[in-house]
Amino acid sequence: MQSERRAILHVDLDAFYVSAEMREHSELKGLLVVVGANPEGGKGRGVVVACSYEARKFGLKSGMPISIAYRLCPQAKYIRPDWGLYERVSEEVMSTLKGFADKFEQGSIDEAFLDVSSKASDEESAARFAREVKKAVKDRHGLTCSIGAAPNKSSAKIASDRNKPDGLTVVPFDDVAGFLAPLPIRVVPGIGKKTGDFLNEKGISTIEQLQKLDGKRLLTWFGKNGVWLWGVIHGEENVEVRQQEIPKSLSVERTFKEDVRDFREVRKEAADGVSELMRRVKSAGYSYRVAGIKIRFRGFETHTREKSLVSHTDSDGPLVEAVDKLLDEFESKGKPVRLVGVRVADIQRSTSGPSRLDDWMAA
Repeated sequence: MQSERRAILHVDLDAFYVSAEMREHSELKGLLVVVGANPEGGKGRGVVVACSYEARKFGLKSGMPISIAYRLCPQAKYIRPDWGLYERVSEEVMSTLKGFADKFEQGSIDEAFLDVSSKASDEESAARFAREVKKAVKDRHGLTCSIGAAPNKSSAKIASDRNKPDGLTVVPFDDVAGFLAPLPIRVVPGIGKKTGDFLNEKGISTIEQLQKLDGKRLLTWFGKNGVWLWGVIHGEENVEVRQQEIPKSLSVERTFKEDVRDFREVRKEAADGVSELMRRVKSAGYSYRVAGIKIRFRGFETHTREKSLVSHTDSDGPLVEAVDKLLDEFESKGKPVRLVGVRVADIQRSTSGPSRLDDWMAA
């Protein structure tokens, strides 16, 4: 068991991208709003980045192909993402949240963990303090948020999603396992489709069913990740709120021993750089939204290019594709290449847990 009582808040800004747009453009309030690619009358490519709660009633959800979203809800107002706006609003809100926390950890552009142990020690005081946080976010920034309060991070994150939007869910500090028991397994951070399907095949659909398994069974199925999962489902996960800054960008550069004229070699080195960079991204639990390259010719003539993706990802494919296309511009120049580099930016954490079981299932 935990040696000392902690109080953790997980703050999740409600429909953040849409809410930020509505705050800036009051004429959008009350409308069905979808942020994402241009639907082009149902023929568009790309995906839904976010949608209002009203639009979700028509079956829309983030990550859905924009063509399907349009067929389901053609009457919605479709707008392209304004990433500069979202980043600015996020910075403002996160600055406010930091002021409430003993320790602060930003999980993504629209969510954060606050360790408030010096200010709350039980459900009542945690609820009271969470209401202060909600009021500050509403009064200062015109946004609503949903908060989960619990003695550990994973339970707080699960709780914040139980009552949205503008909700507050407090986990019983002395019975976290009981709170979790009736919930479906997919609410556990790190259990995605692959792991969920695997467990369903074993006849397991609720956390209570997982709780009844011997710990050795989880070790057999998931290796060391099973230890983490056991702690989560029994309410004994004890991962610290980490006060560390997320880097704005990560890059890998390769300098050739001799200037290279064969652009196939340039592409090969860039591809190797992508592999190395993605190992770093995934090992740190990050996702990215901007992909870029750097190329230097003989005489130190240097160029950079970048491409913004429609949403954050921790997959290799979008970076591979973007780097390949960005390099096309320079292949025809026929100049000797001295250096090639690859870069990702607009980084955020892709998961709140120390591991993702779906990654293990895919290995």
